[in-house]
Amino acid sequence: MNSAELIRTSLTNGLKILIKPIFNAPIISSWLWYDVGSRNEISGKTGLSHWVEHMQFKGTKRYSGSEMEKAIARTGGYTNAFTSPDWTAYFQTLPSQALEMTLAFEASRMFEAQYEPEEVELERTVILSEREGNENDPQFLLGEQVQKAAFRKHPYRTEVLGETEDLLRITRDDLFGHYRNYYQPSNATLCLAGAIEPAQAIASVEKAFGEIQTKLVNRQIPEPEDSLEQADLVEVHGPEDANFIQLAWRSPRAADPDFFAYTLIESILSGPSSLNMFGSGGIGNRTSLLYQQLVENQIAASVNGSLTATIDPATYSVYITCRPDHQPEEVLSALNETVDSLLQAKVNPSSLNRALKQARANFAYGSDNITNQAFWMGYSESFADYDWFCDYVDRLAQVSPEDVQRVAQKYLKPENRVVGIYRGQNA
Repeated sequence: MNSAELIRTSLTNGLKILIKPIFNAPIISSWLWYDVGSRNEISGKTGLSHWVEHMQFKGTKRYSGSEMEKAIARTGGYTNAFTSPDWTAYFQTLPSQALEMTLAFEASRMFEAQYEPEEVELERTVILSEREGNENDPQFLLGEQVQKAAFRKHPYRTEVLGETEDLLRITRDDLFGHYRNYYQPSNATLCLAGAIEPAQAIASVEKAFGEIQTKLVNRQIPEPEDSLEQADLVEVHGPEDANFIQLAWRSPRAADPDFFAYTLIESILSGPSSLNMFGSGGIGNRTSLLYQQLVENQIAASVNGSLTATIDPATYSVYITCRPDHQPEEVLSALNETVDSLLQAKVNPSSLNRALKQARANFAYGSDNITNQAFWMGYSESFADYDWFCDYVDRLAQVSPEDVQRVAQKYLKPENRVVGIYRGQNA
C-alpha cells in the first residue's frame, strides 16, 4: 500500500479532504469524520456524542431525514453512522454520479440540523431503550464495571451510550450546543474513495462545503492514563445460567511503537482482532494459547480478545464464558498459567510467524473493498495518519520475539489488571 496514492487538500474553512481514486467499480464511498467522541465528554453529560449522531438523521432546514434516506436508497446505495470514544463518522457508499447529492446532504447536516424538541424526546426514548436492552446482557454489565475499574477519570471508563442518569437529564440545548461546538469544517475530515476524478471531486466539495464558516472548537481533552496502577477485582451477580469472566490490561495508544508488538501478543494469546469495525475475515482463534488451554481442555466454553486502535492508552480485554462444571476461580488459575508462560519465556519464532500471518490476513480482509478503503483513510487519521495504515503490515513484520516479551512484561503483569466476574445465580 502506498500513501502516495492518497491526495490531500483542504478548503479555506479548514475542512480536510482525502481522496483515493479506485476505478475497479463505478461507485464511491464518502466518509465525513468529526474529531469528537465520548472521549470529549464530561461527567454528568455522558452520551452526548452518540445522541447527536442519532439527531443528525432527523433532518435539516433543507432536507428531511426521510428525504435523504430515500434519495440514497434510490441510487442503490447505503448509509450509516458510528460514534466511538474517539470520533463520530457518517458514510455513504453509492454510485459515483451521486457524489454531489451526498455531499449536499452532509454539508447541510454540518450546519443546518434542526434538533426539534419533539424529535429530541423521541430519540431519548430510543436511546434509553437501547441502554435498557444492553443491560439485559450480562457481558455488557460486566464490561461496564470492568471499564470503570480500569480508568480512574479518563472518559474511556464510560460506555459511548452514556449513563442512564445523564440520558434522563440531558436537554435539547445540551445536544444542540455539543453539535454546534464540534460540527465545524475545521474539526472534520472528508474521505472519498472510488471511481472519482480528484479535480472534479474537489470542485464538488468546494461547492457543497466552501461557504460554511468555521468557529473555534471548545474541546475537552482528557489526561491520558498510561498504566493500570494496581490489580482490581469486580463482581457482578445476576440471574443467568452461566458465569462470565472479563480481564482488562492497559494497552498502548495506536501511535505508540509498542502497539505493533501488542497486536501480535493479542494474536498469540487470544487470537487476532479486526481493527476495522467492518472487518470480517473469518480468522479464528483456535491456534491461540488461551483457546488451547481453556477451550480444548474443556475448562471454558469460549474465549475471545479485543484490542482497538485509540488516541489514548486504552484496554486489551479477554472475554471468557465458563463451563458449568468449572468455577471462575478454576478458569482464572488456568489462564494465569498461560499468561505467566508468555511473560517468562521468549516467544517461539514459529508462533510469532503464525501470529503475524493471522494478523496480516485479518488486516487484509478488513481492507478489501471501497467502503473499507475509505474507512481506513479517516480512521488512521483519527489517531495517527494514513502512513500508519500503509506501513501496518511492515511494522508488524519488524516485531521480534524480544519485542513481544518486552511488551508483554510491560503491560500484562497480574498486578496491573482488572479481573471481572459475572456470577449467574443458576450457574
